[in-house]
Order: sequence, then structure tokens, then C-alpha cells
Amino acid sequence: MIGPSILNADLAQLCDESQRLLDLGADYLHLDVMDGHFVPNLTFGHPVVKCLRNKIPKAFFETHMMVSKPEQWIEPMAEAKVDQYTFHVEPVQDVPEICRKIKEAGMKVGLAIKPGTSVDVVKDYLDFADLVLIMTVEPGFGGQKFMADMMPKVAWLRENYPDLNIEVDGGVGPSTIDQCSKAGANWIVSGTAVIKADDPKSVISSLKKSVQTAIDLKN
Repeated sequence: MIGPSILNADLAQLCDESQRLLDLGADYLHLDVMDGHFVPNLTFGHPVVKCLRNKIPKAFFETHMMVSKPEQWIEPMAEAKVDQYTFHVEPVQDVPEICRKIKEAGMKVGLAIKPGTSVDVVKDYLDFADLVLIMTVEPGFGGQKFMADMMPKVAWLRENYPDLNIEVDGGVGPSTIDQCSKAGANWIVSGTAVIKADDPKSVISSLKKSVQTAIDLKN
């Protein structure tokens, strides 16, 4: 599953840019929501997501909630018809409770961890999760360099939880996708590498091919 991050798109043309990416082969849209507190950047919230959903009714929306209080935005994002609500575990006291509320609101649950967070942190919560997101850059800004030393986290998850959806986000593109695929990631977020490419369709296709090849080799 390839999900372009629209953070690097022309946000003044958000609907057109998003639809273009879907038309070029994207499987879902990765929507980066930042509160200026958990991370030092500020992007957009549920009103923008709701407007986007009204224009693009059928696409799979994942919101990546880089926020200090993920519980605060569960209901608004559910009302905006988000499909998957991925939140960071670092600022949360009661992860299972947040997961329960997300499920009750009708969304899938994603658990995200920053580069400095051990993968062991999510072990106790995997029964509640549909996906784990391993950040391969520090969350907050697009265009950062891929951190290859995050791949052991992906590999550990894939080895111990073979059916888990594992997502990587940050600096992923044609030059780094094979590392992600071989480690076991099957959901790929790519922002700059897709959106700034001369041929985004070709880039999306190459990312998919790398993941599928790795899956086929393991099977």
C-alpha cells in the first residue's frame, strides 16, 4: 500500500493534488496533522479533512496525528469520515483507552512511534492495533533524510507479528524503498519523492514493485 503524504503538495490545491495522486496509483492518502506542540510545526485539522472528504468520498484516509492529546480529535476526525486514525503513543497515558475510543468511533487504529522510542513500547498494545507506524525521520517536517537505523524495528515487528501492517514514514523514495521492503514494511508513506518527482506515477509504481517483490520472496 503506497500512501503519499500530502504535506509537500500545494495545499492551496489540496483537493486537485490529492485526486491526482490517487489517479496516478496511490492506494491511500496520508494526512499529517500537527498541533505545534507535540511537534514544532502546524498543519491542518479536521475542518480541512472534512472538506477534502466531501470532494473525494471513496479514498482511504489515514490521519497521522502528531498531537499531544490524540483523544481530543477522535470524534471530529470520525465525523470527517477518516478511515484510520494513527496516533503517537509517546504523550499518551492510557493507550488501550485511546484505541478503544477510536474503534468505537468506527475507525481503524494505528500506533506510531518516533525514532527515539523503542519498538518494545508497542508490544503490549498490538492486540488493539491495525497498523504500527515506524517513523524513519523525526516527525514534524517533510524532506528529511531517511534513517536506515530504524529498519531493525520494522524487521523485529515483521518477524514476531507476521500478519501486522507495518508502515514507514520519512525520507522514503526510490533510493530507500528496498531497505524498507526487505525489513518487512508493507505500507509506505512517501511525500517529497512522489510529489516532487517528474513522473510521480513511475515512482509510485516502483515503490509498489519493491514491496511486492519482497513479499513474494518471503512467501
